[in-house]
Amino acid sequence: MRYARLALVGVAALSLGLAACQQQGPKQTIGTLGGAAAGGLAGAQIGKGSGQLAATAIGVLLGGFLGSEVGKSLDKADQAYAAQTTGQALEQNRVGQQSSWSNPDSGNTGSVTPTRTSYDDSGRPCREYQQTVTIGGKTQTAYGTACRDENGDWQIVSQE
Repeated sequence: MRYARLALVGVAALSLGLAACQQQGPKQTIGTLGGAAAGGLAGAQIGKGSGQLAATAIGVLLGGFLGSEVGKSLDKADQAYAAQTTGQALEQNRVGQQSSWSNPDSGNTGSVTPTRTSYDDSGRPCREYQQTVTIGGKTQTAYGTACRDENGDWQIVSQE
């Protein structure tokens, strides 16, 4: 489950340039709802005190929009492949070691490569990573940083 939370938010960042001109279908609806949930969770983790509610609201809105874009291009199986690969790469890969996924049904592919390991100000281990997704021959690349929370889960703290 922790891998799914991490990857849904991470994969959402990759979809900004992949929107197709089509009517909203079930994948897009699921993407919107999943993105909103993941964004709200990320916002709640980032916000503190009175700012936590605002961070959660912003996370829900941004996550919903990005999730909608992902839903246009990635199906549930793609998202599951990406989530599992991202979690395993952050947990197990050395810096520079790439992990890839491929969905034989959709033809979509992706990869995750940890690029740096460090510690934040509170001593939590963090990993910077590069993530790619190729859909219909078009590749999008994103960069992010995830840190372990007090439960040992990887939480995204920034993404580009």
